[in-house]
Amino acid sequence: MSLRINDTVPDLTVVTDQGTISIHDWIGDGWAIIFSHPKDFTPVCTTEFGAVAQLAAEWARRGTKVLGVSVDGVEDHVRWKKDIEIAGGAKAGFPIVADKDLTLSKAFDMLPAEAYLPDGRTPNDTQTVRVVFIIGPDKKLKLSMTYPMNVGRNFAEVLRALDGLQTAASNGVATPANWQIGEDVIIPATVSDADARARFGDFTTVLPYLRKTRLKG
Repeated sequence: MSLRINDTVPDLTVVTDQGTISIHDWIGDGWAIIFSHPKDFTPVCTTEFGAVAQLAAEWARRGTKVLGVSVDGVEDHVRWKKDIEIAGGAKAGFPIVADKDLTLSKAFDMLPAEAYLPDGRTPNDTQTVRVVFIIGPDKKLKLSMTYPMNVGRNFAEVLRALDGLQTAASNGVATPANWQIGEDVIIPATVSDADARARFGDFTTVLPYLRKTRLKG
């Protein structure tokens, strides 16, 4: 079954290097990011996990938990974290799911139901397990990004997208291309000019269907 925007994410019980968790209970009342990888001890993935570790304070500031996923076992995850911390220069305090049976990878539609791990496998066998999922407090998928193995993910963009999602959810607005916190947002076309003025104050009409305003506070 495909996992699409605004679908409720599967409530799985999974084993991590920090113990067993239930996905929905772990998300709780906040936001969550799940980011997956096809194998431990691979160069691009190691730099990505390091980048996530460096942003620990930023995730916390946004009330967001992060959960790694890799299709290796707990013992490998524990050893790999030492390399991650060397590469990233920061403690990797987030849990990593040991998805050896591919349960999470299949439930989140990263692999087909018939996929399996062959003997002597390489990262190519699970290369599609390279997705970022941003999940809201309602346990629904808000955004997903899939990358190939040879292009490292830009976690500054993941952070920017999270800011956009949280701003949109809190204020009933949308965000334009390349938006950053503090910049003008877009008033939804379903909001009349009168209601827009009452809710947001002054706004700029760029086109009849494109109105921008600066959020207060």
